[in-house]
Amino acid sequence: MKVISYNLNKHKALGELQALAESTTADIVCLQEAVTGELPERVGTLELGLRTEHNRLGLAIYFRRNLFRPLATRTISLKKSLHDRVLKPAEERVLAVRLHDIDNNRNFVVASFHAAPLTALNSLRRKQIAAALTELTQASSGLPVLMVGDYNYPVFKENLGQKVREAGYELTLSDTRTYTRYKFFRGHYDFATSVGFDISDITTLPQGRSDHLPILVTAELI
Repeated sequence: MKVISYNLNKHKALGELQALAESTTADIVCLQEAVTGELPERVGTLELGLRTEHNRLGLAIYFRRNLFRPLATRTISLKKSLHDRVLKPAEERVLAVRLHDIDNNRNFVVASFHAAPLTALNSLRRKQIAAALTELTQASSGLPVLMVGDYNYPVFKENLGQKVREAGYELTLSDTRTYTRYKFFRGHYDFATSVGFDISDITTLPQGRSDHLPILVTAELI
């Protein structure tokens, strides 16, 4: 399956979604920083499966209804940064759906994730990621899990990778950096953590109106 993750940068890149989905033949699209009340019900052949309701800038997941059937959904709130407490951009930082793969007759969980911004410490984001993976493990009951999104974690990924492995997951980066707006903060912000998936490739796609570049994850259920 092909999964896109894209931080829309305060909804600015919304108009790119249809061309992006069609050019990559994506099966699932996970969004961050979307104004969820303004999202279309369809993006090309993809349908809006679920979205957060309480975030100023929220999360959403689109998928192909002819390939997948939704079984259950879940939103997860994580420990707040000072930025969250003052500006309140995101109450829910994980949006997950359990899907049934119709062709393969298998179930799995896919999640869109958005970590606290760079004003927070890496230690807080590590705690958020660990908590998100713990919650998804409990909710999935042993099913494969793929969490993609904006991890806001440009440096010291060796430490993060160790924490992710301790949680039973694998961390996979894209082929090139995904954030280029500020010289001293450029790096891999958008990537994937997974269990039960064989991720053959994560490609950074061309930059559009967002300060993040979208990524395309090519994965297969193990």
